[in-house]
Amino acid sequence: MNTTIYIQNLKCGGCANTVTKNLTEIEGISNVLVNVEESSVSFEFSSDEKLENVKNTLNRLGYPEDGEANSITAKAKSYVSCAVGKMSK
Repeated sequence: MNTTIYIQNLKCGGCANTVTKNLTEIEGISNVLVNVEESSVSFEFSSDEKLENVKNTLNRLGYPEDGEANSITAKAKSYVSCAVGKMSK
């Protein structure tokens, strides 16, 4: 199955790199494509459990789904994730 999730705190290529790297490490997730301009991530998933795993991973990294709570903690996590993504390019 294929889906697109709109996320918060996605600002740059460093963020996109972090999101792509972490989601492609999840078994059953493939063809991850991050669109910074739209603040979205598209991917293929093999089950609803994998979809929930992606959402939980995005939250853990500081990129909650659009419409979810976007706390100061989530924003701070996204800045750290962005910096890591920039360094690992």
